[in-house]
Amino acid sequence: MSYTEEVYARVVAQNPGEPEFHQAVKEVLDSLKVVIDRNEELYRSQSVLERLVEPERIISFRVPWVDDKGVVQVNKGYRIQFNSAIGPYKGGLRFHPSVNQSILKFLGFEQIFKNSLTGLPIGGGKGGSNFDPKGKSDREVMAFCQSFMTELSKYIGADTDVPAGDIGVGGREIGYLFGQYKRVRDLYEGVLTGKGLTYGGSLIRTQATGYGVVYILDEILKAHNDSIAGKTVCVTGSGNVAIYAVEKAEQLGAKVVSVNDSNGYIYDPNGINLEVLKDIKEVKRGRVKEYAERVPGSVYTEGKGTWTIKCDIYLPCATQNELDLDGAKALVANGCKYIIEGANMPTTLEATQYVMENGVIFMPGKAANAGGVATSALEMSQNSMRLSWSAEEVDQRLHEIMVNIFKKVDEAAKRYDMEDNYVVGANIAGFEKVVNAMLAQGIC
Repeated sequence: MSYTEEVYARVVAQNPGEPEFHQAVKEVLDSLKVVIDRNEELYRSQSVLERLVEPERIISFRVPWVDDKGVVQVNKGYRIQFNSAIGPYKGGLRFHPSVNQSILKFLGFEQIFKNSLTGLPIGGGKGGSNFDPKGKSDREVMAFCQSFMTELSKYIGADTDVPAGDIGVGGREIGYLFGQYKRVRDLYEGVLTGKGLTYGGSLIRTQATGYGVVYILDEILKAHNDSIAGKTVCVTGSGNVAIYAVEKAEQLGAKVVSVNDSNGYIYDPNGINLEVLKDIKEVKRGRVKEYAERVPGSVYTEGKGTWTIKCDIYLPCATQNELDLDGAKALVANGCKYIIEGANMPTTLEATQYVMENGVIFMPGKAANAGGVATSALEMSQNSMRLSWSAEEVDQRLHEIMVNIFKKVDEAAKRYDMEDNYVVGANIAGFEKVVNAMLAQGIC
């Protein structure tokens, strides 16, 4: 049994009932085998992989709060501080009923490599709660956020751990969380990113992940003597990542024909009307089915199935494991040439393998959606300097970071004779920087 296989078997044995975490570790270790085999003696002697797959710290706590009926509710809260070899822990908070330790460990593990790829000094972490903000009043959300931060504030700080938003945690939630941190710790520091512009937030942060997905897509297309202009694009999701991937893709001349949410999907053969979509999702916090009621010619379909729409480019921007093997087969059959992950691990291992074996150019989320955390790190820099950069400057820095990420991924894949295998390239490029830092710092 190889070193990577031994470590994966150990992960499964020591972390039962955590399939998402197992999946993330297997995908990374399988693609790192070419690197590990060349340095096995050193890595074994230093237990590099054993340390890499074990979080430095897992914090779990209860979150009691009072709803509008005066009833005390209790949720679970988590923070996974996974790896700080190259900087303070950095990763979002997710508020969603599906949140559990396995999902947050997979997200935190992926975050290590994603953050490394940005070239910025940030380590990997993730957190959240099984609290669902949907259907809650502003007062209820505030009550929950204040209780959550009262406990979390003991473990985070501008130079220790800097959370951001994720699914279910937008500007409203970040504001309540920051206010409570300031109140409890009596510190005004850049402890959270994704803040409002009036209290330390960065321009372009809302757009950053979606824009970054399209920036790296553009680099991939250029590397293959292709162009985004005139391409038909399917986007899944309808949150920040999806909306701003749609916006940037349309700015660069593509026609985006789909978005979806957990209930169903929209197909608009004329191209998604961004103004209507933003009004539904950002202003009214509605469901995408309302789009079909407002835009003639568009069709709403209940349930899953976005992958049945014929497209050149597929951008899964919703949630983990949304694209399975059947979906992958449908995309290949319909002539899809590029899949760029906007969400974290939205494609199953089987689907990833299938599309790559059938000639689809595939870029994993740890590289493609790194624009969000990169801009969060830029927000941290602005907070430290007590400065605020213009939207143009932040966007330029974001663009440069995504171009450099593609170069690192592409070069790493070619260095190991795996041209166009961006899964391997992303994992190797992210891994090498983190492991070199771990080895330099000794056993810690």
